[in-house]
Amino acid sequence: MDPSVDRIAQPWGSRTPYGRHEAWPTRVDTHLAQGVEPGDVERWVGSASILHSDGDAMDIAVRDGRMVGVRGRATDRVNHGRLGPKDLFGWQANSSPDRLTRPLIREGGRLVECDWDTAMGRVVARSKDLLDHDGPGSIGFYTSGQLFLEEYYTLAVLARAGIGTNHLDGNTRLCTATAAEALKESFGCDGQPGSYDDIDHADVIALFGHNVAETQPVQWMRVLDRLEGSDPPRLVCVDPRPTPAARKATVHLAPRAGTNVALLNALLHEIIRTGRIDKDFIGAHTVGFDDLAAGVEDCTPEWAAGICDVPADDIRRAAHVIGSAERLMSTVLQGVYQSHQATAAAVQVNNLHLIRGMLGRAGAGVLQMNGQPTAQNTRECGANGDLPGFRNWQNDTHVADLAKVWNVEPERIPHYAPPTHAMQMFRYAEQGSIRMLWISGTNPAVSLPELARIRSILAQDRLFVVVQDLFLTETAQLADVVLPAATWGEKTGTLTNADRTVHLSEKAVEPPGQARRDLDIFLDYAARMDFRDKDGGPLVTWHDPESAFEAWKRCSAGRPCDYTGLTYDRLREGTGIQWPCDERSPQGTERLYTDGISWADPQACESYGKDLVTGAANEAADYRAANPEGSAMLKPCAYLPPHEAPDEDHPFQLTTGRTIYHFHTRTKTGRAPQLASAAPEVWVEASTADAARLGFHEGDLMEVATSRGALRARLRVTDIRPGLLFVPFHYGYWDTAGGHGPGAGAPGRAANETTVTDWDPVSKQPLFKTAAAALRLVERGSGEAAPAPTTTASAPADPAGVPGTAGGEAALVSQTDAPTGSERGGNSR
Repeated sequence: MDPSVDRIAQPWGSRTPYGRHEAWPTRVDTHLAQGVEPGDVERWVGSASILHSDGDAMDIAVRDGRMVGVRGRATDRVNHGRLGPKDLFGWQANSSPDRLTRPLIREGGRLVECDWDTAMGRVVARSKDLLDHDGPGSIGFYTSGQLFLEEYYTLAVLARAGIGTNHLDGNTRLCTATAAEALKESFGCDGQPGSYDDIDHADVIALFGHNVAETQPVQWMRVLDRLEGSDPPRLVCVDPRPTPAARKATVHLAPRAGTNVALLNALLHEIIRTGRIDKDFIGAHTVGFDDLAAGVEDCTPEWAAGICDVPADDIRRAAHVIGSAERLMSTVLQGVYQSHQATAAAVQVNNLHLIRGMLGRAGAGVLQMNGQPTAQNTRECGANGDLPGFRNWQNDTHVADLAKVWNVEPERIPHYAPPTHAMQMFRYAEQGSIRMLWISGTNPAVSLPELARIRSILAQDRLFVVVQDLFLTETAQLADVVLPAATWGEKTGTLTNADRTVHLSEKAVEPPGQARRDLDIFLDYAARMDFRDKDGGPLVTWHDPESAFEAWKRCSAGRPCDYTGLTYDRLREGTGIQWPCDERSPQGTERLYTDGISWADPQACESYGKDLVTGAANEAADYRAANPEGSAMLKPCAYLPPHEAPDEDHPFQLTTGRTIYHFHTRTKTGRAPQLASAAPEVWVEASTADAARLGFHEGDLMEVATSRGALRARLRVTDIRPGLLFVPFHYGYWDTAGGHGPGAGAPGRAANETTVTDWDPVSKQPLFKTAAAALRLVERGSGEAAPAPTTTASAPADPAGVPGTAGGEAALVSQTDAPTGSERGGNSR
């Protein structure tokens, strides 16, 4: 094994090959600040990553009261000691000199510093005034996928039972809402069926719209190690870009954007036609097979080829690989979730597993992946449009049970309609019915679609905006009150990753200045608002992270996401633990549905389901009639064309996405030198065929325009499918230091200047991948390459003259078989 590797130039590090059904070898990745040696570290403090949804366990190195590095935790079940580039370098943002250290309030049109009493007094005064005059529906909360479970749960309690508002959602609406909805549609309840350990046992791994190499890099390391071992898996990759997985795939399908349902229906057609189904499993555990078979009967590969622009023979090959798998593992992410017919497509992936009986055993499982590190927690805790504990808002018994946990009357908890999703919340703010919006840990002025509209909403005089964050982001600059928050490494809490693994992240250092942990901000607000239960006692009875965790355990008891067997002390023992963890499964639960479908019973299910075309919610009686025994549901859906198609003025399709070196709007990663230099500025990708046809070249300055807005970026010519443009969405209107962007009306650099205000009717997840766009030359390049990485899906089709992405000495990471000091994680000295 290479002892030291440039992990910008080699993002996935060195290989440790292993064979099928073998244990993944340990490799511990360590990066310390320049000049710091392992012996200089005073403490290693246990944590896990909050820069993607892998949930990589790590230990934070502390010296002289400050962070000086990180290492992967060898004993953890998720990463076996490995870390990705964002894990290894992103911690440096904590000590960035532009951290917010004092509250800010708007005076005379300017944000000025103040004390906490003044800032919170202003927030509380506006809250009480709105409650008195406009009611609870005038207040909304928009949160993150990067806080901790204890914070989400507290926010859910104060919003639902304190304020009494239905307007609470997270930016997880942008990344994981479709995952949750697809699981509810198929299994009656949220909860990922599979496990990361399925990579060790699968003989086929299918990736649907999931650039795993860049979004979950440590799990790609695991796949790479399997590929170099004995009996490697075959890969099926569905992605219009030449991702690292696509380059390794047995079959790579690159469909036209917005046609996922057509492609998946053709795969289902072929698998059913060739008889590669598990009739016993279908009969014992599912309902709806006859409708599914009828729905895809005419969806031949030739039919799909005409829609998807994918060769029919390649569709047949993919169906053969999936249909002949002994153990099939599938993952799904934003290429499905943020595209047309999102939930319908994700459900068809579930259907593939159900008709093949590929659930509940090692190597046979589906992961409807998350994009954010704590997205699972928003869903569990009810901070993203659900009720806590996967309770059903349409089931009065579930609402009464939650009311009992909180000691309030059931009527206090809004359940007259579905919880309001984020896009509708911003529409209500635009229309004036929401008059106060509290935004915590997210930057919608960069991450939401059609940014000119979002900026205009946030800038309204009638909308009182509270922003709780680390830096003066584009959103914070539009706020009326800005609250400086502590972040990862500066506070304690739990987080749950995409395969249900719970980790404890402990406080390693003090936050800067007067910054406070998010939990304390929410607790302070609850106390100042004097929220009470039905007996007159405090509504929120906990005071610190551990007591909040214990309160959450009581809420989760007996529910699918049961945490009652977990404690902070257990989570300090060296590895994360998968829920449910209770008396029946005290060591946690590696896979769901090992003994049949658990939570689809009409009395227990989280949702009665929705129409996959219109999104209309089913009633309880409809659900009971269709699924009286609580089986998994096979739900067909016909393909429908995308809402926006290319035309003469906008001949391209535009898709947005991520790079391995950045997270979301670069609030943290843009302040880590190695990551910032690896992908310093926005770019646009076009195919070699389109570039040649139009006379464009690598490095040309281009304008990408839709009917909503435009951006300017240097051109990277790649092997992306013809007719498609790709722009990374990380780059905001201002640079990461808060400098101003272009003047009003001038093209910016944010991808979301161009994206459409549209969302999936079922999951309400915005659609970032089907816009119609034009590409125009602004000026010829002067020989320089686009600022896109060469190590990823953005690699140039012709590397000649394009400098390779590298980090040099500052990006060197040691890779060892075992860490120095304690291997167990937690606080070691």
